[in-house]
Amino acid sequence: MNIPYSKVPLAGNESKYIEEVLASGWLTTSSKAQRFEQLFAGYVGAKYACAVNSCTSALHLAVEAIGIKKGDKVLVPSLTFTASAEVLRYMEADPVFTDVEYGTNLLTSDILRKAIKANPHVKALVLVHFAGQAPVMTTDKGDGIIDICRQNGIKVIEDAAHAFPTKFGDRFVGSFGDITCFSFYANKTITTGEGGMLVTDNEDIYNRAKVMRLHGINRDIWSRFTDNKASWEYDVVAPGFKYNMPDINAAVGLAQFEKAEFFRNERQRCAEYYLSELKNVDCIDLPVCIGPKEHHSWHIFPIVIKPGSKVSRNDFIQLMAKEGIGTSVHYKPLHRMTYYKETYKLQPDDFPNTEKVWNGTVSLPVYPDLNTEGLKYVCDKIKAILA
Repeated sequence: MNIPYSKVPLAGNESKYIEEVLASGWLTTSSKAQRFEQLFAGYVGAKYACAVNSCTSALHLAVEAIGIKKGDKVLVPSLTFTASAEVLRYMEADPVFTDVEYGTNLLTSDILRKAIKANPHVKALVLVHFAGQAPVMTTDKGDGIIDICRQNGIKVIEDAAHAFPTKFGDRFVGSFGDITCFSFYANKTITTGEGGMLVTDNEDIYNRAKVMRLHGINRDIWSRFTDNKASWEYDVVAPGFKYNMPDINAAVGLAQFEKAEFFRNERQRCAEYYLSELKNVDCIDLPVCIGPKEHHSWHIFPIVIKPGSKVSRNDFIQLMAKEGIGTSVHYKPLHRMTYYKETYKLQPDDFPNTEKVWNGTVSLPVYPDLNTEGLKYVCDKIKAILA
């Protein structure tokens, strides 16, 4: 069999909505993007949403909007994609890397407190919802991640690239921090091909992000052609960026959004199969789910091959590939990346849990079209290779 690591489901209204955009003659940011923003904000429980061309763009707009400046320090888990930290360097701010909890791969309240104690002047936290699961956000005792940040005057930017649709308690990710940034890259739960979304309840942050996503112009192109003012007239109020989402991408996003819960449910089906079938494979650790499985978006399903296994992680990946099964690794930690390692003099021993994850982690195929026959094939090959 041939089981790719990821496969994009495109059996909905994608073609129909793209044809509507083409027929309109309006291909850049306009009514489809605006509708996508409205629906998305309403779904996650945020007041405002700003559609952009990537989650990295959303993160950059976020750090700019909350006023992160040169020399500011911002907490970031080391176990994440480089975008979580690189946007801070755009502003000449400094990431302060933290460890994560083994099993969940998430930041915990204890790790956060220690990081704040060691760095009392941090301005913000980039909170990564790894694999599609939220950490403990708030509690009745006031000792959740958001609670602790509020108590210490720390702004929270949620990196929710993995986390749509994800819940903590009865609320969706997107309704907790100061700003939340989502990804619609091709392998995400819903996709626009390339794209992202910034959501917030803060009107000032929203207005700043909306202006900065399109060159710092005070009127976006759609409003210039749909209100009564002269369409050519606008002002540049800041040196902004080019981060807007075109309507063609938004059309795909709208079609995908219609099936978001179905896609999430199908990913959970895959995850539950793995959890059941691989639980007795002694040489691997399975991901730990801290809440109801239906609150997890299951963007990735990472296992860890334990030290002492007869097959190393790298050899396992090659052997799986020979059987026609695609896998991936999430992630080589940022404290091991040359730029961050050398710039900030980082040592692996400072991140023991992240190192434990990194040394054995492999992400298995998870996508809606992966049927039971395919899942069985993957699990049978894992058992054959590792037994």
